[in-house]
Amino acid sequence: MYLIRRLLSWRIANPVLSGLCRSFLWMLLGAFVLSLLLWGSGLSEEDLAMYTYIVHGIAAAFGGLAAGRRASRKGWYQGCLTGAFYAIIILLVGFLALDSPFSGSDLLWILAASAIGALGGMFGVNLSRS
Repeated sequence: MYLIRRLLSWRIANPVLSGLCRSFLWMLLGAFVLSLLLWGSGLSEEDLAMYTYIVHGIAAAFGGLAAGRRASRKGWYQGCLTGAFYAIIILLVGFLALDSPFSGSDLLWILAASAIGALGGMFGVNLSRS
C-alpha cells in the first residue's frame, strides 16, 4: 500500500517539465474529444483545423498555468518556456512523422504558444497553493 501511495504522489520538480506533461495530457484529451466529434458528426478532417489550434492553445495555457504554479515566481518566464517547448515538440513530431516542412507560419505559431503559455504562467503564479 505504501508503494502505491508513493507512486501516486510522485511529482516533477522542474516547472517546465511539469508544465509540458500537463500540456500533453490536455492535448491528448482534446485530441480524443476531436476524434469523437469527427466520428459522431458529419465533419471532415479539413474542417477540424481551427479546432486543433484551439486545443493546442488550451494545452499551452494549462501547461503554462501548471509551470507557473510549480515555480511560484517568474510565472511568465516559466510559462513562456513551456509554451515554446510545447510548440517545438509538436512541430518536430509533425516534421518527423508527417514530413511536413517548416515554414514562416510555424515561427508565428511558436510565438503564439509562448505568449499563451506566458499568460497561463502569470495566472498560475497567482493561484493559491492548497
